[in-house]
Amino acid sequence: MGILGNFVVLEGIDGSGTSTQIELLKGRFGSRNSEGGMPVLYATAEPGAGELGRLIRRALRGELSLLPETLARLFAADRGEHLYGPGGLVERAGRGELVVCDRYVPSSLVYQGLECGEELPRTLNSPFPAPELIVFFDLDPRIAAERIRDRKEREIYEYLDFQIRVRDRYLSLLPGFRAQGSTVVQIDASRNQAEVAGQLWAVLENMPILKG
Repeated sequence: MGILGNFVVLEGIDGSGTSTQIELLKGRFGSRNSEGGMPVLYATAEPGAGELGRLIRRALRGELSLLPETLARLFAADRGEHLYGPGGLVERAGRGELVVCDRYVPSSLVYQGLECGEELPRTLNSPFPAPELIVFFDLDPRIAAERIRDRKEREIYEYLDFQIRVRDRYLSLLPGFRAQGSTVVQIDASRNQAEVAGQLWAVLENMPILKG
């Protein structure tokens, strides 16, 4: 498993704000690209937007009952399409776009690892490249639970006891990505949206694609 340059992954427990920050980042790049001098931003998320991603989201909403092992395999299959399909992440990063993805392999190792054990998710995801940068949005699960309390749609993992385990699992796994060559940065996701956006931008500015 090598490192995919120009590839950034945002990770965190449910309610940590990764999706919100992706949207804010798109706005920042949109305004600056009009002035020139910025790389193209490709902002995306997992599960993907295709048929496999839609199937996974049905399972996450509890509309489809699947074995944890089946869900782990679906995530890996969807990830393979996301990476290597036409217009995929590898192609875009290779031509000089900044690819920022909301969730990636670490999420599978955490969530599916808790559900069906470490071995299957690790084996399924071992061929995939590691990101150049992983940004972990660290947040007390109790604060996250308050944030998502009023969501109209809740997912099967969005309950406090499980999210406490998720955070602990992230903290134990992320050093392994650092050892494999990814830059891993932890930011304080308990602050307001603007402050978190500032923290994220300060990290991204250090990437070679933005310094160049």
